[in-house]
Amino acid sequence: MRFGASRRNFPRIADSLSNTTIMKLQLFAALTLLMSASLRASEPATEKQSSTTMEKLELTQEWDKTFPQSDKVEHTKITFHNRYGITLAADLYRPVGAQAPLGAIAVCGPYGAVKEQVSGLYAQTLAERGFLTLAFDPSFCGESGGTPRYLTSPEISTDDFSAAVDYLLTRDDVDPQRIGIVGICGWGGFALNAAANDPRIRATVTSTMYDMSRVNANGYFDAMTPDDRYHLREELNALRTEDYRNGTYTRDGGVVDPVPADAPLFVQQYHDYYKTARGYHRRSPNSNEGLNRTNSLAFINMPILSYIGEIRSAVLMIHGEKAHSRYFSEDAFKRLTGDNKELLIIPGACHVDLYDNLAVIPFDRIERFFRQAFDNTRH
Repeated sequence: MRFGASRRNFPRIADSLSNTTIMKLQLFAALTLLMSASLRASEPATEKQSSTTMEKLELTQEWDKTFPQSDKVEHTKITFHNRYGITLAADLYRPVGAQAPLGAIAVCGPYGAVKEQVSGLYAQTLAERGFLTLAFDPSFCGESGGTPRYLTSPEISTDDFSAAVDYLLTRDDVDPQRIGIVGICGWGGFALNAAANDPRIRATVTSTMYDMSRVNANGYFDAMTPDDRYHLREELNALRTEDYRNGTYTRDGGVVDPVPADAPLFVQQYHDYYKTARGYHRRSPNSNEGLNRTNSLAFINMPILSYIGEIRSAVLMIHGEKAHSRYFSEDAFKRLTGDNKELLIIPGACHVDLYDNLAVIPFDRIERFFRQAFDNTRH
């Protein structure tokens, strides 16, 4: 039957229906519309409830940081959630006596660390300088929620920064035009990725940055061949099978202890921070049994810095002259565009000097960078 011929028959069919039949059809249609409208009206409430319901976390209330508490800032514990429904734990630092609205900065890193270590030190120090700051534990680590534990993800780890921005934008004491982020070590790469994807981030600082995709796919100093990469995939996927069979996730062991005599200098430097009283923390993966070994699989195939050339907001990249990881920042900086980008190399500094050495970390320059970047957003 041709569709044109059948459409011409519709009026005749309708004419042949009795008034009773037509009334029944009209009543049925009206009831269907009412039921549909009722269902649609109930959907937003259900979605809203599920998107804001957060896992209840058990947060330590004692001061258990690796650095002393400042009397120049007010410290509180807070939680917020990312768009994957994971509840994140954070330390909020607010300058004593500060007048709102304030510029706000979210801090995270290093890779495999917790907020009681480096990120907390950065956050508290910047709060002393007049910013409202928060240092957060990434998803799956520290006091934050998420299972399996000790997981990292190119997407979720990046989104944790934007989730922190979500939270900051809901605070009455935060200026929505003055929000920045600081990413340290591996979280420097996630910070750049977040800045490329989230224009709400008005300024970004990376300190002693790692490109986690590059180091996992190519090894240190890009020494891995395609064959090496294939064998790594074989090994890690065999481990996936074993983990699934055992119902567990094998961890990478954290920072090696004791340090082998033939280990590179930077391994000893990591040990000096994570495995000694200087930086050890009981919840830190690097200080203990490490992250999940199969985390590397996601980073091998997903380059997180693909679109950093499109970052329009201000970026300050900081690295130590003697750091083994310096090439990550130098190469990433070459891909940035615009006259609001800067690479600052600290003479004589190694990778972990930028973790906690207050004589080396250029907080004066970081403060000036954020203030200038935030001022420029007003014009």
